Amino acid sequence: MNLLEDLRWRGLIAQSTDEKALKEALAQPTTLYIGFDPTAPSLHVGNLVVLLILRRFQLAGHSPIALVGGATGLVGDPSGKNEERTLNTEEVVGEWVTRIRHQVSKFLDFDAPNNPARVVNNLDWTQPLSAIEFLRDIGKHFSVNQMLAKDSVSSRLEAGGISYTEFSYQVLQSLDFLELFRRYNCTLQLGGSDQWGNIVAGLDLIRRVESGSGHALTVPLLAKADGTKFGKTAGGSVWLDPAMTTPYAFFQYWLTTEDKDVINFLKVFSFQSHEEILELEKAHNENPGARTAHRALARELTSLVHSPEIAERVEAAARALFGQGELSELDETTLESALAELPRVTIDSFDVIPTWVDLVAASGVVDSKSAARRVVKESGAYLNNAKIEGEDFSPSAKDFFFGRFAVLRKGKRDLVAVEYLKKA
Repeated sequence: MNLLEDLRWRGLIAQSTDEKALKEALAQPTTLYIGFDPTAPSLHVGNLVVLLILRRFQLAGHSPIALVGGATGLVGDPSGKNEERTLNTEEVVGEWVTRIRHQVSKFLDFDAPNNPARVVNNLDWTQPLSAIEFLRDIGKHFSVNQMLAKDSVSSRLEAGGISYTEFSYQVLQSLDFLELFRRYNCTLQLGGSDQWGNIVAGLDLIRRVESGSGHALTVPLLAKADGTKFGKTAGGSVWLDPAMTTPYAFFQYWLTTEDKDVINFLKVFSFQSHEEILELEKAHNENPGARTAHRALARELTSLVHSPEIAERVEAAARALFGQGELSELDETTLESALAELPRVTIDSFDVIPTWVDLVAASGVVDSKSAARRVVKESGAYLNNAKIEGEDFSPSAKDFFFGRFAVLRKGKRDLVAVEYLKKA
């Protein structure tokens, strides 16, 4: 199966300028790119969809370019927005560019002998241009009528208007494609389906300025089966930066994927073969409670984004928190990462520690102390996975791992972190 057929099987093709011509072009090594604008300090799991496609192209022998938009990030893409973006300072955008360059570099091979990857910043060719040069040499090739017809622009006009700053985004993105065509013979741009108009505009600019040709390929915007937005949790976006979304929370996001979504997500994100994914689908259909497909998805994605070692540690933490492993075997960083996602109660002294009942009630996991007492009476109360028997039981200093953390559990699933905060 060729690359395009594989992408179609995985549900990763939305639009193409000429799929037959693209298939013929991909019979030879091709240079392609995807752009990432620094609109936050980190990429999120939504960005991971196209970033991993870039990786698939490199594994198939093509040369990938990851463009980080130091210029376009200062302007803001109007796509999908009903209001103007808040413009960040050059210093902030520059810092985010550096962080995102580092992130995308983890997924690409820069030392491949025949098709090394590149990371570029469009500020390198945009900043030297004067406004007059930009308007004369680039702007003259764009029809305002066509730009107004773009969905993201027309919807904004209907909603009340759009600034010239965001209106010009399409021209800047088209310039990127032209520059990469000139510098690296880049002939293919990939992006989300909402970028179709921008990508085609870039192809038209290449034709007008250089009498050249290229290709466009877009990816469907990923959604969950229930219609809710992919990549969002109650706490917000799921980030690739471990300081913004802990590796444990990242692992749990994939592990708790809805049953209806898990096979689709494996197709989109996994590098396992079709046969392996179909085997996981069979196992999932036969026994969804075993969560075999979920664990495979969580392990692979956590390994890719963080590392296989971190994936192994956070999976061990997940097991240990729910009584299927030893909490004492976890290192402090992994335990802290796992407990960061739990309801939390703090104490500031080991001299008098509240009872299990008081701590659980204070966490909000139960409605009242009387409800917490019932949990104890019904044999559902645990401290560090050890069952407690008496309503007056209190943890002691030795029950706190690393002198900092203890874990309370109500029944099978409800957890509470207790943290000792030493007084300054």
